[in-house]
Amino acid sequence: MLAVMNEPVFFEPIAMERVWGGRRLESSLGKTLPAGMPIGELWEVVDREDAQSRVAAGEFQGRTLHDLWTTERDRIFGPAYAAHPSPRFPLLVKLLDASEKLSVQVHPPQHMAATLGGEPKTEVWYFLETTPAANIYAGLKNGTTRAEFELRLREGGVEQTLHDIPVHCGESIFIPSGRLHAIGAGNVIIEIQQNSDTTYRVFDWNRTGLDGKPRALHIEQSLASIDFQDFEPEVKSAADPLVTDCPFFRVEKTTLCEPSDLRPSGRFALAVPLDQPVLCGGREFGRGQFFLIPAEGSDLAVRPVHKKASMLVATLPI
Repeated sequence: MLAVMNEPVFFEPIAMERVWGGRRLESSLGKTLPAGMPIGELWEVVDREDAQSRVAAGEFQGRTLHDLWTTERDRIFGPAYAAHPSPRFPLLVKLLDASEKLSVQVHPPQHMAATLGGEPKTEVWYFLETTPAANIYAGLKNGTTRAEFELRLREGGVEQTLHDIPVHCGESIFIPSGRLHAIGAGNVIIEIQQNSDTTYRVFDWNRTGLDGKPRALHIEQSLASIDFQDFEPEVKSAADPLVTDCPFFRVEKTTLCEPSDLRPSGRFALAVPLDQPVLCGGREFGRGQFFLIPAEGSDLAVRPVHKKASMLVATLPI
């Protein structure tokens, strides 16, 4: 008989160099980054053919997330997912450091992703840190037509059609596939998304990439993917405990003042402290450190190290 697990599972982050990245994940969150590179993303939880999370310590040290999803699904994730159709863990979780603004982009909707040669991607952004002037672009300004958008795109003035939103720490926004978007400079974001790496860039502010050449654009795919009826979406208040609940993931914010079991009954939970450190299974996790609380584990209540701690908790729908 296998021993009941009594510790959380946590992974080694994978650093991704990006032309718009910086070093705030190191200076602000204490992450270990490769030297001398602008790091835009840390892939904290990922199960893809070309990128694999590996367990950092404990019983499963060195094993990949794909291995755990394939061979330990009942124990770690819960029997409710025994018949889950995805051959890979369905979520991809990142930390983003937008030292500069990202490209104007869109992810393909479910009904046309395969036709366009990509994967659908719906995501949610939680703003962990923002500078006073931080902003994002999401959706179109009211009344913008496809014809007007295409005209502005040809003339280099596409920014005039975008819904520009100031953002603040603790707020969040849901980005369904088909929603035109761009992250502005000054944001550190927790991104929880479908397990997809398909992004179509429609405009990139006329900048060059890390190789000194203009970055590729995907105009045809972008225009096919954009929801041209998506006008001026709103960010969600920092006071709202439900960050999002969609067919692909549920994300909640909670404040711990005493030990709490964050898992839905018989299922796993993926958690990250937002301010103060917490303890789980005898291990301490600081701000921005993700850990997975296994479904089968015992004595895995999460405890604030100090008087209280705010947490973001993500789960998969059944």
